[in-house]
Amino acid sequence: MKDGVNGVALTVFVLFFLAVTVMGFLAARWRRADNEHSLDEWGLGGRSFGTWITWFLLGGDLYTAYTFVAVPAAIYAAGAAGFFAVPYTILIYPLIFTFLPRLWSVSHKHGYVTTSDFVRGRWGSKGLSLAVAVTGILATMPYIALQLVGIQAVLDVMGVGGGENTGWFVKDLPLLIAFGVLAAYTYSSGLRAPALIAFVKDTLIYIVIAVAIIYIPIKLGGFDDIFTKAGEAFGQTNPATGKPRGALAPAEAGQWTYATLALGSALALFMYPHSITATLSSKSREVIRRNTTILPLYSLMLGLLALLGFMAIAAGVKVTNGQLAIPQLFEDMFPAWFAGVAFAAIGIGALVPAAIMSIAAANLFTRNIYRDFIKPDATPKEETKVSKLVSLLVKVGALVFVLTMDKTVAINFQLLGGIWILQTFPALVGGLFTRWFHRWALLAGWAAGMIYGTVAAYGVASPTQKHFGGSAEEIPGIGEIGYIGLTAFVLNVVVTVVLTFVLKAVKAPEGIDETKPEDYTADAGDPGVQTELPSAVAGSAH
Repeated sequence: MKDGVNGVALTVFVLFFLAVTVMGFLAARWRRADNEHSLDEWGLGGRSFGTWITWFLLGGDLYTAYTFVAVPAAIYAAGAAGFFAVPYTILIYPLIFTFLPRLWSVSHKHGYVTTSDFVRGRWGSKGLSLAVAVTGILATMPYIALQLVGIQAVLDVMGVGGGENTGWFVKDLPLLIAFGVLAAYTYSSGLRAPALIAFVKDTLIYIVIAVAIIYIPIKLGGFDDIFTKAGEAFGQTNPATGKPRGALAPAEAGQWTYATLALGSALALFMYPHSITATLSSKSREVIRRNTTILPLYSLMLGLLALLGFMAIAAGVKVTNGQLAIPQLFEDMFPAWFAGVAFAAIGIGALVPAAIMSIAAANLFTRNIYRDFIKPDATPKEETKVSKLVSLLVKVGALVFVLTMDKTVAINFQLLGGIWILQTFPALVGGLFTRWFHRWALLAGWAAGMIYGTVAAYGVASPTQKHFGGSAEEIPGIGEIGYIGLTAFVLNVVVTVVLTFVLKAVKAPEGIDETKPEDYTADAGDPGVQTELPSAVAGSAH
């Protein structure tokens, strides 16, 4: 790593950062509504975004600093196993085409802001709704932290903040400033801020990837040389494990892990609160359907982005923290001014999803904990105020995680969040198509999946961690190594189905379903949509 501050790159980075900061605050005036004191306006942008705004917002939401830093970092560290992110983003779009339009319709019909709102309305269970809300908040926290790790990786490579011997305050001051700015414009502008900034973020990322995939291979002698050098590097023995460092293609023993991680991650992606928040901000059912067909363009970008991990090896990048590999590659290979552009893409790529994630987690707390259990008669203005404050607290929690824990484990904690959030799939997606499951069975299945997934992940060790060292473990009864989240999900479904039969046999009371079959296909222009009192408010007294 180069010594000193890269002044040119830092200047370009700061200019872009200042530009998006101004945009973030100006977004409060963009599409301003008559009544700004409601979660529909602050937390969902007034449910008014069209196809292209939704596309940029979802792209900015799903393809994050994790994408830019951690995916190629995984390939840099272990080889093609890191490509699991590519097939799972391919698998997800046909899946969400089947259920996201239904979720949008019923949410707009009844004024639902969160997935837990829908779960409560569909199953008539505040307990199940609370479980989904708590899971969403817990799973989101490490995801936000990962975005801050991406910003910190860029700052470290640019030489900002001093060395390891520098006092903690000076060293972390740039990250604290970035955090403060993010917190301020999110509080002020709500979802409109990341929606507007996403245009800049996605444009920068496409430019950087297009240049990197052409320019860097030319400097390194072509892809033949890149893959040859990467193959040689992966064949070397890792002193920590006594095994080869990785492989250009997954070994047979790792194929179950690769496949189950891709499938499990695909099922989990749109269970995250921030994914649903971006979805519900769109103005019509057709916008969602169109976006499921054009979002795969981002998967093409992701496949090219992943190749940067091989390029970092071929370029001789040496870092102790794999999260720094790609920023260091840009620093070494690009002219200083364009390295600044690339660093800005990563930094802004962290700000956009971090803002959406904090808003989504805050909405869950406000609607499904504060109003349901603390103050049922909260007004829309009170809800908005609480959500704004909680969004700040969520970001503070993520910041504490980044400043106090080893950054190299950030990806593993994010994967743990994936294990947790996947356990909400039966209650959410199952509820969009059937009401056969019993609410108590769904709660028991969720608990079984959460407990098994957490305990199994706790028992996974790595060369750098005694616990939570990964997300793959032996699948009971099969003997192959697979993704813990998918195993926990299967256990969840089995418990749910078995207990549903039992509870129906003993005629256990079922909750009241406040939705109707026609609600799941309603569109914005249909009678009754967004004109009635939100059922979640009307039903808050029972």
